[in-house]
Amino acid sequence: MTPSIREYLKKQAEWFETESRNLFPAGHPEVAVLREAMDHSFKAGGKRIRPVLALTVAAMLDMDATDILPAALAIEMIHTYSLIHDDLPAMDDDDFRRGKPTCHKVYGDAMAILAGDGLLTEAFHVAAVHPDKPEMAAGKLRFIKELADAAGIRGMVGGQVMDMEHPENGDESYLTLLHNRKTGAMIRISCMAPVLVVGAPESFAKAIDTYARKIGLLFQVTDDMLDETASLAELGKTPGKDREQGKLTYPALFGLNGARKLADRLQAEAEAALAGITDTDRLIQLARFIRERSH
Repeated sequence: MTPSIREYLKKQAEWFETESRNLFPAGHPEVAVLREAMDHSFKAGGKRIRPVLALTVAAMLDMDATDILPAALAIEMIHTYSLIHDDLPAMDDDDFRRGKPTCHKVYGDAMAILAGDGLLTEAFHVAAVHPDKPEMAAGKLRFIKELADAAGIRGMVGGQVMDMEHPENGDESYLTLLHNRKTGAMIRISCMAPVLVVGAPESFAKAIDTYARKIGLLFQVTDDMLDETASLAELGKTPGKDREQGKLTYPALFGLNGARKLADRLQAEAEAALAGITDTDRLIQLARFIRERSH
């Protein structure tokens, strides 16, 4: 019997948690408090959607899971650093993340900033050093270049600036560009990591790229809706912050019903993008999970 998508997510996330411990930065007792702060946020849980996407596409390419693990870990470390910095008083000013006190509430603003810096930098160390296989060197370099694009001013960081500096009359095109960078870029690189590392066929790469862009936007539309409808217990962070801070969101632009219709359309487009390739059941289920999730 094929496991449900929730069982699949749980199993894949547990494998990632266990195996990534061997690669996560260790030692350095002279900065033990920094490692504690990094651990506090990285080990706070979460669905691990990004690593699971990477593992799923890797399996479609018959790639050994341990060979994509460093890339998946690097992506999740960068994602975690972004959450630490997002929660700071100078940014979104949140006291909770994944149901636990945020990094700066436990370790102070300065150490939280450094924990984020540490995770970001060590992510590239992990991606560069592992796996130590000469035949994968060119693929790793392609991935690291794309990861830098996804994480930096062309991607997530640039999107965060657009979110902070959005015009009062921001429209759908602005919001789409914003979230293709802020949220979508890191979800796209999660799906594309195996493609880049092994050099997948062009038709496969194009299908995965289109799928990834659609679910990246879908993830943010769903996030925006949950901020309006979910509770603190469901979200693990303070709800209603977007509206309180006057952010440009999909519900603000289209209303909740309009945002739901957009989410449905993006899910359908993500599934349609996979029509030309095989063994796509899990990716289709993951798109549906992202659309239907409650936190």
